[in-house]
Amino acid sequence: MRKSLLISVLVLLVAGMVLTACASATPVAAPAATEAPSTATTEAPTAAPTALPAGSVTINGAGATFPLPVYTEWTYAYQYVDPAVVLNYQGIGSGGGKKGIIDNTIDFAGSDSALKDEEYTSGKDLQMYPMLAGAVAVIYNVTWAKELPADFKVATLVLDRQTLVDIYNGKITKWNDPKIVALNPVMAEYLPDATITAAHRSDGSGTTEIFTKALTSFSTDWTAGGASSVEWPVDKTGNGIGGKGNQGVAAAVINTPNSLGYVELSYAISNKMSFFDLVNKAGNTVTANADSVASAMSDFAGTFTDKLTNTIVDGEGAQSYPIVGYTYIILHTTSMTDCVKAEKLLGFLKWALTDAGAGKLAGDLGYSVLPGDIRDQVLAKYAEVTCNGAPVLK
Repeated sequence: MRKSLLISVLVLLVAGMVLTACASATPVAAPAATEAPSTATTEAPTAAPTALPAGSVTINGAGATFPLPVYTEWTYAYQYVDPAVVLNYQGIGSGGGKKGIIDNTIDFAGSDSALKDEEYTSGKDLQMYPMLAGAVAVIYNVTWAKELPADFKVATLVLDRQTLVDIYNGKITKWNDPKIVALNPVMAEYLPDATITAAHRSDGSGTTEIFTKALTSFSTDWTAGGASSVEWPVDKTGNGIGGKGNQGVAAAVINTPNSLGYVELSYAISNKMSFFDLVNKAGNTVTANADSVASAMSDFAGTFTDKLTNTIVDGEGAQSYPIVGYTYIILHTTSMTDCVKAEKLLGFLKWALTDAGAGKLAGDLGYSVLPGDIRDQVLAKYAEVTCNGAPVLK
């Protein structure tokens, strides 16, 4: 996949195109972007450049695992945009990213949760910048009660908002609970009389904050709060299990029969895992994909804080997926002193927001790129970043 995507990036560079791609995704296969770059017949390099030019810089980032798949693709592809930049990003969780940028041990952080007031104070000159939005998918691994007929097409299972809350509250404990059966009549006889194991994050997580803020909006029965780390009621029943990072939760569900859990959509797609459709606030059954994420973003257009943060769960839209969040980059805005590194970092971030090839990479993984008006707000904020008192972006 990288090979063809890198070809697209190279062609975009030759053509000098700067576009924003809008893409859709489905649970079955990676989607095509609605504004795809043109294809090329020229062979692109298949391996990273080995010799770095003079003046090369290394830029280190860390934080949220929510955007890790797309950041991995972006940093790989960007080697061919600017070979003088070595970009490293480690998925250590939003909490670790925020600590790293506050302590000045990394050059940029990724986070799906907003900085607290005291974190802004500790970090002195921090700013958050939304980069993408994505869905939190509820994945599952079910051992069916009886063998499915050879010609039977398995329907995607459905949950509504209250039932999801009841599962994580430890009130619904069986796969053949009447509420689940009622939502999935076609699959009723195949749902097992088996205990549901509910997987969740064990580390401080922006994905957890998105998920628990959604549960808080879904029902007043959810009293554990909406935060990056909570005490899970399902753990008290003995039916909860933790995993570190989105990849840890995905692994827990893969390895635990009759389990479910929540992960960023790209982890479900890349691991070819089944995930629930959800009944949204409007009463419609929707699938997690780029279109339903874009609908959720539009539900909350114009409601950003002065720090460019926004909560976009449980939107009113007919086609809005209910568990959606932005993922952010965090930068120091006035205290960077290596101006070459600062310019290279801002150049990469601007490319990620404006290049059609970068947008297609995101769309293929199930993320939704920023609408034009939001993207322009972010670019304007990037233009305010200074190094030694001078603007970084020329």
